[in-house]
Amino acid sequence: MPRYEFFDKAHGPNHVSAVIENSLAIAKDHDADIDKVYVIAAYHDLGLIQGRENHEKNSAVILRSDPMLEQWFSKDELLLMAEAIEDHRASNDHEPRSIYGKIVAEADRDIDYMTILTRVAFFSLEYFSDYTPEQHYVRSYEHMEEKYGENGYLKLWLDTERNRRNLSKLRNAMASGKFKDDFMRIISEIS
Repeated sequence: MPRYEFFDKAHGPNHVSAVIENSLAIAKDHDADIDKVYVIAAYHDLGLIQGRENHEKNSAVILRSDPMLEQWFSKDELLLMAEAIEDHRASNDHEPRSIYGKIVAEADRDIDYMTILTRVAFFSLEYFSDYTPEQHYVRSYEHMEEKYGENGYLKLWLDTERNRRNLSKLRNAMASGKFKDDFMRIISEIS
């Protein structure tokens, strides 16, 4: 868990804690081993240490190469867990291979309007530090539309009421002026 303190604020300790909590809540409705669910959620973004591009694959390698886990999980279980981590990324175009991949993918979505707005603002400030507030808004809105819009790449693999309801709320905010007003307020508060 302390490794997440070195990542950008959008992927820091608060994010991994939320993914763990969301994963455990979702797992209650499915036939899933809670210990595996917890470990998968805890390791899901550790590969960010090597950059964003292949972080899901790098996270899976980190899990599979952790000798501590071998005392609790078999090689087959570790492979299943690594595959779940590889499958969690929102931009993947394939369905996760197991219920564990679907759980962590769904949990990682963490579709909460203010959480997403804050995370996208933190990300923009961190990686586009020379942008004006308006440029941050335009870049962030375009990203949000590409990911969460009606034709966005985000897929919900499990039918959770929370994510379905919150995705609708997010899309409604993006379609109105509310999104821009809230985003500009957040950018001014955190910059």
